Amino acid sequence: MSWSTRELGYLAGTTVNTIRHYHRIGLLDEPERQYNGYKQYDVRHLVSLLRIRRLVTLGVPLSQIPAVSAGAASTPQSLREIDAELSADIARLEEARASIAAILRDNAPADVPAGFESVASRMSELDTSITHVYSQLLDEKAMADVRKMVESDPGDLSAELAQLPADADEDTRHHLAERYATTIAQNIIDYPWLAQPGPHLARRGPASAEAFVDMVPALFNAAQQDVLVRAAMRGFELADAIRKRGADAAGDESRAERADLVEE
Repeated sequence: MSWSTRELGYLAGTTVNTIRHYHRIGLLDEPERQYNGYKQYDVRHLVSLLRIRRLVTLGVPLSQIPAVSAGAASTPQSLREIDAELSADIARLEEARASIAAILRDNAPADVPAGFESVASRMSELDTSITHVYSQLLDEKAMADVRKMVESDPGDLSAELAQLPADADEDTRHHLAERYATTIAQNIIDYPWLAQPGPHLARRGPASAEAFVDMVPALFNAAQQDVLVRAAMRGFELADAIRKRGADAAGDESRAERADLVEE
């Protein structure tokens, strides 16, 4: 019994193009052509093709199939490496499924940054864009803090900044910057690493630094940038003042405790 290329593909559960590709790269021997020019395959070709398909199903790269088929000494190590790759693929797919479930559960945009599904409704387009960049530059601990900031941030401030036109007048800029400064000051106190994010960078080097520097002028208009600069400067001033008051209060308590000890 002999078969055509199409019939062989049908029996092996593959396609004519796949069989031809295996011929081209030397994985599958080509049968001699009959007088009419057509190839005629027999059981030996079917068995060879099925062996190849089995290894492909296991994830063995086509370039490694000859060695694996021959039982080379490197076969166990090759299979272990393939298994590790499959395990990583499974983990990636499980993570993707979990993200899809969270997106559906919270009715969040499909392109929301991972882990921010439940707070997506509080984020403007600008917030989302910045968070995407942060997710590539900051480590997991820092991103968890960013999520907490989004949760505690008054949503109206982010929306107001996002809607601020480039020609916004001075009073509008000033009042928005002052309101934003309070939130920034609290974030600086709660998350001190914001003053020096270096240790929390997941990716280091000139490209990461440039991404931080270029992000604001690329995403924000002139008025928004002005508000952010003012708010940041004022926020650091407020944070320093709050810390100083806390230190002074602690000092007063300590002095009072020492006085009590002296009296005793």
